[in-house]
Amino acid sequence: MSPNFRIALRFLTAKKRSMLMSLSCIVLGVGLFIVTQATTSGFEGFFIKTILGTNGAILVQDKFQTTLRSIAAGSYASGFEIRQREGQKFVEGIDQPELLKKELRRFQNVAGISEVLRGTVTMRSSFKDQTVQVHGINLRDHELVSDLGSQIVEGSEDAFESQLAGALVGREIADRLQLALGDSFQFEIGGQIRRYKVSGIFQTGVSDIDRVWVYLKMEDARSLLKKPTGATYLQISLKDKDRAREDAAQISNSLQYSAAAWQDRESEWLGVFRALRFATAITVSVFTVIAGLAMFNTLAMIVMEKTKDIAILRSMGYTREDISRIFLWQAVIVLGIGAVIGCLLGAGITFGVSQVPLPIKTIFTTQKFIVEWSRWHYIEAVGTSVLVVMIASLVPSRRAARLEPGDIIRGTAQ
Repeated sequence: MSPNFRIALRFLTAKKRSMLMSLSCIVLGVGLFIVTQATTSGFEGFFIKTILGTNGAILVQDKFQTTLRSIAAGSYASGFEIRQREGQKFVEGIDQPELLKKELRRFQNVAGISEVLRGTVTMRSSFKDQTVQVHGINLRDHELVSDLGSQIVEGSEDAFESQLAGALVGREIADRLQLALGDSFQFEIGGQIRRYKVSGIFQTGVSDIDRVWVYLKMEDARSLLKKPTGATYLQISLKDKDRAREDAAQISNSLQYSAAAWQDRESEWLGVFRALRFATAITVSVFTVIAGLAMFNTLAMIVMEKTKDIAILRSMGYTREDISRIFLWQAVIVLGIGAVIGCLLGAGITFGVSQVPLPIKTIFTTQKFIVEWSRWHYIEAVGTSVLVVMIASLVPSRRAARLEPGDIIRGTAQ
């Protein structure tokens, strides 16, 4: 243990209450920062997982033509440039999905592709009618780009595939139309009526989907919607979801189809989560600022009260740097203890919060608090405390270092 460190410990005992005030604020600042970031990031992550598990990372739909374009490219993996004028003309839907899927598989980040045929029909049960969206899919392909398999809460995928005229119905649709597993219902479109059976009930957690979506096998959807060829869109999953924007841009530029990344489709809600995370970080950082102010005040008082001790130390050969280190060590000791206890407190509260029941049914559905365990929350919390407290400690430590023994004896020290 260095002499500077031992002297710093001795000085700390002179202002126990003030140091405990700084310590408590650091603990609260670090702990609450971790908890708020864990919860806001947790809900954001759960929202993203829900979106990716339902709509995939990229949706490719609507072929477009441009009046002016220039492309310089060698392969899909290389960079290329395209210039476009406004006023693009879109051709609704995808007329040759198999050919487009073949081209999309050449992109290295593509993990799965599902062809989807969508149409709006009237759904009738013995209880009431409702307008719904039919989604024709090839189940095994769709499982590669969504979490549909795990979203089925009643029935099974095998029943859906094997049952003639079987359908997967959203949870809210089933509740509104009072349909149970195995019940029959009707679809009406263009004057024709078709009868189907509930092979399974799914719940994505997204209310806008669970109350209007019904899945049919692709051949049943083509027959119902009278579309023997083509698709409405292709749903794509990626190996690296964070590259969705770059891949969507490459797909649009090279294949001349509209491609929407999940970040752009859900930009409004993602912006809300980012703003909430930033706002909570600023709010709880108030405790860290208070800790810095308390540390500044405490060290300034110690400097004034320990001028004679500082004179003795300087007379014994201690340099200005030594005196400065003594006071900085006091801040480091309090900061270190506060950071450790704060991290433990944050982890404990985060675990406790994750066990609290919290039924939510808005943009997604969950039954408890969602938290994200990330080391970056701890790094950011401790880093913020270090920055604030050490800056606050620099001024009194530098003031102590400037004191001269002669000035102190004469009573002219500033």
